[in-house]
Amino acid sequence: MKQKIVMKVQMNCQKCQRKALQVAAEANGVNFVGLGAQKDSVEVIGDGVDATKLVNTMRKKVGHTDLVSVQAVK
Repeated sequence: MKQKIVMKVQMNCQKCQRKALQVAAEANGVNFVGLGAQKDSVEVIGDGVDATKLVNTMRKKVGHTDLVSVQAVK
């Protein structure tokens, strides 16, 4: 099942944005990673991505992260 995960990540600089995108891209099952409409959110689309595990990894490697939404994608 494809799903779209939106996370709010504390990113203060370009280096933080790059790091957040790299960490998200390394997760299992991720097909697409991008910045959201607001520059402080990261959108991940993938098959069978564990949202909780991804958020915990982002917190450890990037900084304060909140899970905003998880939606099924057609």
